[in-house]
Amino acid sequence: MKLFLLIGLFAVSSNAQQERRFPDDFLFGAATASYQIEGAWNVDGKGESIWDRMTHTKPHLIKDMTNGDIAANSYYNYKRDVEMIRELGLDAYRFSISWPRILPNPLAPYEVNQAGVDFYNNYINEMLKYNITPMATIYHWDLPQKLQDLGGLLSPMFPEWFEHYARVVYEKFGDRVKLWTTFNEPREMCLLGYGGDEKAPFLNLTDIGTYYCAKNLLLAHARAYHAYNNDFKPTQNGECGIVINISWIGPLTDSEEDNYAAELKRQAEWGIYAEPIFSEQGGFPKEFAEVVAQKSIEQGYATSRLPELTEEERKFIQGSFDFLGINHYTGYLVSANEYKTANAVPSLLDDADVGVYISDDWLPSASDWLKMVPDSLYNLLTHLKEKYNNPPVYITESGWSEDPETGLIDDERILFYRTALNNALDCLEAGVNLKGYMAWSLMDNYEWIAGYTELFGLYEVDFKSEAKTRTPRKSAFVYKQIVKTRVIDPDYEPTDMVMTIDEGH
Repeated sequence: MKLFLLIGLFAVSSNAQQERRFPDDFLFGAATASYQIEGAWNVDGKGESIWDRMTHTKPHLIKDMTNGDIAANSYYNYKRDVEMIRELGLDAYRFSISWPRILPNPLAPYEVNQAGVDFYNNYINEMLKYNITPMATIYHWDLPQKLQDLGGLLSPMFPEWFEHYARVVYEKFGDRVKLWTTFNEPREMCLLGYGGDEKAPFLNLTDIGTYYCAKNLLLAHARAYHAYNNDFKPTQNGECGIVINISWIGPLTDSEEDNYAAELKRQAEWGIYAEPIFSEQGGFPKEFAEVVAQKSIEQGYATSRLPELTEEERKFIQGSFDFLGINHYTGYLVSANEYKTANAVPSLLDDADVGVYISDDWLPSASDWLKMVPDSLYNLLTHLKEKYNNPPVYITESGWSEDPETGLIDDERILFYRTALNNALDCLEAGVNLKGYMAWSLMDNYEWIAGYTELFGLYEVDFKSEAKTRTPRKSAFVYKQIVKTRVIDPDYEPTDMVMTIDEGH
């Protein structure tokens, strides 16, 4: 483990000698999500979400048998949360709005829960009081259970339900929120929730769950984007995008076969969500769509398991963005013939049918999916710059998990942030239109099926305490120093681990 740290720190040190700076208007922030921090799951008229239902009825699916009923209790601790943002000197805070807290009956968008609106008004106003820019995610996985009972994202009605909800939040909060994202991580919702069994609603419909979810999500995103663009932006003057989790996927070798395999995997993992919105031609990615169509016929399906977009739908979705939000953590390499594992048939993973290679030399985190991959952020953003004509980009999540036993001295997380942010500087120098970086996460929170066993917080949360006490980790002081100076100093060490609010924050 020490070898990893020494190698990484040497790389960071050599890069930072040039005293490269982030622009003054670069937006530094941190991110959280409603279900993961708010608690108050059945308080003040809030409705039931799919994560409420799942964690209460099937707790065995969670690694430590816990839930988000209380979590960090931010419903009551939001002023402390904003105080932490001030302590860090951040420019922005990315949070999400709970659909069932705003619309307990999501089929009745004119019956708004005023207590829910009041909570987010207080939250937003507390941020603006201290010149913190709010970035609001409209949907971060806590779907109203009532909509899941009607099919959730597999229902053709979902785009309409989502537009109604989006209009409510634009109307209630858009006078102050100027950065909106419609969905957080379509891949995780569709592949892991509908096509798999790693996220709620755990449907595991491997053949069509991912693809039907993807189409309805894209249409819902476009409806919400156009609603904002046409009816709210003229007076509110904000921007609207989408957040996609994108790992760097590269070829294992320089062979033509591995390069094609890597491209096919990119199309399968994130291209089916990004390509229809950001590409010049629109529609689902061509090569992968052809593979799914051919396999579907061979498997006895009447049509492709990846549903087609009509010409009208293609045009409606294409270009529905003001910026691209990217959650980026890691990466891996792809082989056309080696390192393959058995997958469900039919499924997206079987459709792509490639091998995945993860080097033993990459530093592992507390999460089995998260390794520190050299230059992954740089490789990804320069690739997207060329692929999608350099759209405005925010890194909306990026972070490192450690075990609860790690405590406050989180040197691996510091290494991750220094490495990632040096990559971000490399991207800026390469002309990438990178506008900001949001650390995941402001504080420890409920990490879905991992429960509280994998922690990402700049601030440690004492989940056993009634107050859910927040304490800054060493990484919080390092991140604060980077934000304050706009420079990554590899030699900076906090002296007393006492956090204060600097003048002006």
